[in-house]
Order: sequence, then structure tokens, then C-alpha cells
Amino acid sequence: MSVQPAPPPTMAVPREKRDEGTAAPEPHTVPARVLAVLRIALGLVFLWAFLDKTLGLGYATSGESAWVNGGAPAAGYLGGVSAGPLQSTFNGWAGAVWVDFAYMAGMLGLGVALVAGVGLRLAAAGGTVMMLMLWTAEWPVARELADGSPTMSTNPVVDMHLVYALVMVALAVCAAGRTWGLGRAWERAPVVRHHAWLR
Repeated sequence: MSVQPAPPPTMAVPREKRDEGTAAPEPHTVPARVLAVLRIALGLVFLWAFLDKTLGLGYATSGESAWVNGGAPAAGYLGGVSAGPLQSTFNGWAGAVWVDFAYMAGMLGLGVALVAGVGLRLAAAGGTVMMLMLWTAEWPVARELADGSPTMSTNPVVDMHLVYALVMVALAVCAAGRTWGLGRAWERAPVVRHHAWLR
């Protein structure tokens, strides 16, 4: 009768190791690189919006309407809301300093986090809230605007804001900042190691 050797004892895995997540593809694989390109591209969308509204680069925002020249970055968008249950609320917020500051801080924060690949969990949470607010302002469910004209909504539920939110969540779940980003260094920071929600 042969005696089988006993299996080696299992060791408890430290919480920080368990919490690193296994959803992230290896950093040098094609899926990891595709996610990195997607992350950087989406980050540049937010960074461009921030820069254009801040400096008035002449695309969506003229120089006279730039934030640095006293313009209100969110006023045009919120003032133009003409459908949905929060229409009057959004119209009332148009031009409010705190709204402009929150909007611009959100655009800058999302852009930097996504391009650098750090704080993707925070970016996913904050970005989802921001995108849901913009979706509510857009209100694609409506068929008609307040004046009775058609909304020309291309889809009554899913629009780019919801897609952006889903992409940010996917990037966070897959730890997409570890490839072509500062995600690994960020995760090694002591405060981030002890507070996984900062990743």
C-alpha cells in the first residue's frame, strides 16, 4: 500500500492580495491593451471638454464664453433642458457658480483619472452619478420637448451617457489602469492599499 504525501498547508491570503481582483487581464495581452486604449480615449473626451470650456478653444466654446473669461460652462446646457421631470430644476441651476465648479471639477477629475489610470473605482462611481444626471437632463425617454416639437431621440433609454458610465465601470472592474497607466504604482501607495475603494 502506497502512502500519499499530505498536501501542503494552505496559507491565508492577506486582504490586500485578495482585494487586488482577478478580473484584470495580464498587462501585456491584447485585451489589456485594448482596455487601456479605451480608457485613455474616454479620458481624453472629458479632458477636452474641460479644456475647451475653460479656455474657449473655439470648438464647442468660443473664447468669449470661456470659463477663464467669466463664462458659465454648464449654463448653456442646463438652460437648454426642455424635457423631463427635472427640467425646471436644471433650468434654475443654469449659471449657478457651484454647478459650474462641480461640472468642471467632474470633467477634470474624470479626465485625469482615466488618462493616468488611477482611482478608477472612484472615477466609475463619480462618473456614473454625473452621467446619470446628464442622462436625466437629456431625458431621451421623451418624444416631445416642452414646446411640443419632437425630441428626435434616437433611443428612448440608452444614450452615450449610459454607455460612458458602463465603460467606466468596466474599466474599474478590469483594473485597466495597470496597462499604459499608473495603476500599479497607485495601488502600491499605502493609503490605497488600506482603502480599496480608492483604486
